[in-house]
Amino acid sequence: MSTTLIEVRPARTADAVEVASTHDEAWRAAYQGLIPGPELDKLINRRGAQWWDSAIRKGSRVSVLCFGDKVAGYANYGRNRARSLQFEGEIYELYLRPEFQGLGFGRRLFASAKRDLMQSGLKNLVIWALSDNEGATEFYRALGGRMVARSSERFGAKSLDKVAFAWNA
Repeated sequence: MSTTLIEVRPARTADAVEVASTHDEAWRAAYQGLIPGPELDKLINRRGAQWWDSAIRKGSRVSVLCFGDKVAGYANYGRNRARSLQFEGEIYELYLRPEFQGLGFGRRLFASAKRDLMQSGLKNLVIWALSDNEGATEFYRALGGRMVARSSERFGAKSLDKVAFAWNA
């Protein structure tokens, strides 16, 4: 019998290549058909291993969920960037490789990021998701998030609606 370790930990610079690969796979799975192809490619390509290495070195809060020795997902988070919303923390991104979705790993990653934000004194948090990304919106609702705002974002010539979900401590 063998045991596979599943852990959430802060990302290290040595994780940058796998985080970039996870970002690529997860974004293609989540946004294919929602975000126009050329725009999606641009968004993914500008966040390669060098970008992640730099973000980690600069102290950005990036956590990885590891399944054995493989990065299965990541979250990055910090202070809320939307001044119009009265929430202190924000999870900017939370993504899993497609083969690791639906196994409870997203919940673990979310709980870890939320706990880290709360321990830093940020008593509530917000996450944005594209309205048409049903997987994400259902996931955040299932985690108890309440919808608190709507907005839109342009991707080339296409404008997509997005919603903010929030949690208190």
